[in-house]
Amino acid sequence: MKLNVSSYNPHFAQIGGAEGIDRLVEAFYRRVDTLPAAAGIRAMHAADLEPTKALLKVYLAEWMGGPKEYTPRRGPPRLRLAHRAFAIGEAERDAWMQCMRGALEETVADPSLREQLERAFFKLAETVRNDPGNPHDNDLSNRLRPARTAAPST
Repeated sequence: MKLNVSSYNPHFAQIGGAEGIDRLVEAFYRRVDTLPAAAGIRAMHAADLEPTKALLKVYLAEWMGGPKEYTPRRGPPRLRLAHRAFAIGEAERDAWMQCMRGALEETVADPSLREQLERAFFKLAETVRNDPGNPHDNDLSNRLRPARTAAPST
């Protein structure tokens, strides 16, 4: 099999493949389930976290360069659309990141990989924000707003 180097993402192999993803997701949801700071994001989930964990494992495996199983099952990831029913602002993003950062610290031994993944996860968490004034909607509204033109002189 020839890899397209320009699109190859080595994180799946570096984290330890499916087993590494499993450990990460389990550590993440253990924090979501127990940390007081995560109570708000825990409330956004069903009581039974197993289906959510399974979905996140498949998503993260593909996102990190592993088997492409998420997209054939669910279509292209549309994270903002999938989370639109929940109010997600800076506090929710930060609680999510606290859980993910702790999970990364617990499960990823390589500091360089941990740092790369933390930066990438922050971008994901930031993308899901839908609070008023979030940078994504502001950017979109600025791009969609017609350019101002000077009023014709009379």
